[in-house]
Amino acid sequence: MGIFAVKTTASQERTVADMIMNREEPSIHAALAPDSLTSYVMVEADDDAVFERISDEIPHMRGVVQGKSSIAEVEHFLSPKPDVEGIAEGDIVELIAGPFKGEKAQVQRIDESKDQVTVELYEATVPIPVTVRGDQIRVLDSEER
Repeated sequence: MGIFAVKTTASQERTVADMIMNREEPSIHAALAPDSLTSYVMVEADDDAVFERISDEIPHMRGVVQGKSSIAEVEHFLSPKPDVEGIAEGDIVELIAGPFKGEKAQVQRIDESKDQVTVELYEATVPIPVTVRGDQIRVLDSEER
């Protein structure tokens, strides 16, 4: 048993993964189509012979990369990336959701464990710290760049 890289047409990775899993092949255990991996689907299967049987029946499937991967090689695709990654204190951000949508703010504090950012609104007459989720902001200007 191993993890095989299946080559696909660009932007059809999720479709191919769904079709592979819908085939109900006993030797195929899982399929993964990570957003960060273009034109490939990672498939856990007993051996690569199963792909020769199904490749003609699955549109957008272009073949299988020779050899197999270990779980350690695909492990980084399995853990979600925190939303606050890439945000630093002092960055200028725009709030893209919530009651302050469209407001610009400066990052004061980052709580990676809760995936939250505390920002101070720019246009406010009195500086009020506002805590928002990491997916509710977009970095406009970073001090590090």
